[in-house]
Amino acid sequence: MKPSMTNPVLAALAAARGQRAPLFARWCERERETFLPASPAAVARFARDHAGLGVEKLWEAVLDVSRAHVALGFADPTAAAPVALAVDEIANLPPPRSWPDPWKARFKALPHDLKTFIAGHESMRERSLRRTQHALAHANRSLAHLQSARSATTEVEIDETES
Repeated sequence: MKPSMTNPVLAALAAARGQRAPLFARWCERERETFLPASPAAVARFARDHAGLGVEKLWEAVLDVSRAHVALGFADPTAAAPVALAVDEIANLPPPRSWPDPWKARFKALPHDLKTFIAGHESMRERSLRRTQHALAHANRSLAHLQSARSATTEVEIDETES
């Protein structure tokens, strides 16, 4: 008799393996790694082995691993730094330029979805800042032009009154 038939916990684990994170489950069987609970090191190795999927599909697979663990009450191995660093090697998202250097190093350890949000938000912020700087420069040029035109008009009026 199979162990999954006698033990309801093992039966639930077997069901979760096939349904919640099939790519990771197959990888675990092939690599002889424990699927539930998985170690952060195993998930990081999985991520590196599947870099060819592209970061979007890989991140979905990592989220499947996370959901499978959380649904069954296990600690989430994907929340650990080794997984974030492995996904970061693949995604290669640069930290925001405005961040100080010590924080740039910490950026790499953030989960991929947070890095994507921060990078996008920072990009929009920088575009907005550049637009504001260009508008300010245009306003300053217009003001300088108006002031020079006004002072030229004032000098002409003064010359006419003196004559």
